[in-house]
Amino acid sequence: MAAPARWWRAGGLSAVAALLGTVGLAAQTSEDSSALRWAPVPPILPPGAQIAVVSGDPTTTGMTMIELIMPDGYRMAPHSHPVDEHVQVLEGALLVGLGDKLDAGHTMRAEVGDTGTAPAGAHHYTIADGMTRVRVTFMGPYTITYLHAWQAPRRTAFPYASP
Repeated sequence: MAAPARWWRAGGLSAVAALLGTVGLAAQTSEDSSALRWAPVPPILPPGAQIAVVSGDPTTTGMTMIELIMPDGYRMAPHSHPVDEHVQVLEGALLVGLGDKLDAGHTMRAEVGDTGTAPAGAHHYTIADGMTRVRVTFMGPYTITYLHAWQAPRRTAFPYASP
């Protein structure tokens, strides 16, 4: 699948992020991910991943950086964000697809060191290939909108899905 030029940089990848207000994590300044305070992802993301705030506050205005650790096969259904996301793969690999339907056969592979930007409003989805850790930087406050309400994780606690 060919990627739009503005989507990929240095081998690039997609965006992976979430509204983190329910996590209650404080920002941390360590570059050593083992020193970060990890917590389960908030209800806006599929269960099974871990998240840590590296800097900033994702619930307020300003630049924020998070890390997300996803187990092998972790999937984020097609979604978009209101702001650009800048992502770097730190461990593992991330399969990135563009469009309104999750299709593992139509993805691009981003590996360790690859970085990319998901433009505001771009419809995309991701799949972790092996245990995968990414660092995501964005201008907060932050939200994620799933394109199909029925794919939003834990729908009863999710007010942002589009029909």
